[in-house]
Amino acid sequence: MNYENIRTEVLQAIKKANALGLIHGTSGNISMRDEDEKVVAITPSGIEYDTMTAEDIVIVDFCGKRLEGHYIPSSEAPMHTAVYRNRSDIRAIVHTHSLFATVMSMRRCELPRATVPSNMYYPIRTALFEMPGSDELAKAAVEALGDDGDVILLQNHGLLASGQSMDAAMTAAIYAEECAEVGYYAILANMPQDSYIPESAAMKIRQTALSGKAV
Repeated sequence: MNYENIRTEVLQAIKKANALGLIHGTSGNISMRDEDEKVVAITPSGIEYDTMTAEDIVIVDFCGKRLEGHYIPSSEAPMHTAVYRNRSDIRAIVHTHSLFATVMSMRRCELPRATVPSNMYYPIRTALFEMPGSDELAKAAVEALGDDGDVILLQNHGLLASGQSMDAAMTAAIYAEECAEVGYYAILANMPQDSYIPESAAMKIRQTALSGKAV
């Protein structure tokens, strides 16, 4: 099997996301790039994650063209590959339809600064709604991530988390969903604005994380 390492990492990540409840059924998608080979390993479309194998992971080029694999690549391959083309620092992407991220994305604004870990990725912006799988959604995601963003919400759709490794991307997805949940309940409880982490502190947490120090 070619590209065994990145296929295996993608498989392990999708099964972990499924076990954590970040995805259900065949929703969501995960990918990882191989910069040396100029390819991307991405989950296939419409295949149950419980029975998926490493060989089922599809290999595409940076434009989303299938190079290897028995199945059609995820319908969100255009979004994944657009991010990789525009951000050479990103090596892995986790896209989930997780509940609280989806709910909070409908506010069409930044995720509230509700938890310390999530502020490692501050600010978490929202890309406005575009049709799933479309070039328009890919463009909106790239624009929302910008030059240095790690996580974004996708309006009515979920979240996209990225990282320099699969572990980093998965951690970002977990913390962003946690923050979305806390933020949701904070809004429901009508918490005052000064209940949230100050912007200056959020920026400091972000800079600490970027420097490689523990937060």
